Amino acid sequence: MHNRGVDEGGDAACWLDQVCAECGKIRENRYAAVCEHCGTPVEGRDRDRDLRGRARNARPRDGLGRPLPYGSPGVERQPEGVLRTPEETLAEAQRLLDAGMPFHAHEVLEDAWKSAPQPDRALWRALAQLAVGLTHAARGNATGAAALLARAADGLEPYADRAPYGIAVAGLVRWAREGGRDGSVVLRG
Repeated sequence: MHNRGVDEGGDAACWLDQVCAECGKIRENRYAAVCEHCGTPVEGRDRDRDLRGRARNARPRDGLGRPLPYGSPGVERQPEGVLRTPEETLAEAQRLLDAGMPFHAHEVLEDAWKSAPQPDRALWRALAQLAVGLTHAARGNATGAAALLARAADGLEPYADRAPYGIAVAGLVRWAREGGRDGSVVLRG
């Protein structure tokens, strides 16, 4: 005889696929390729996915965006897909650049690039490339830094005569063409 209305405890059976076979903890991201608690690969998962099931690397990152081993403490990542005004984007990107986090600044600028109206997309893409160039430089990759800074300068040059959103485009182009030698960058003049 079954006692209806009696709470027998426990979690719903649908959570069983989220329990790590190695550490026994419930995985927070059911789509991840590894347990975020112990780093054990999840059987049948070939790649990390975000909470919506889209492919996304869930490994923690250091301040320069380099992947760390699963389970390591990392720097909080910038949320993706945040819609900001151009002024908010520039302020947040500058804050991150000033904090020595060009990889994170690139993610903010990339959101602007992806959400911008067509006439401004190339501007935001070039600014994101500038931040990626700084990321390569900070990681010690001089060749990658030079290539990305040159690409950023090429992309920014068409905007040099009008300084959209108060961006110091002419100065950024000159700075990028010189290889970003001093390491600091000011987006607005």
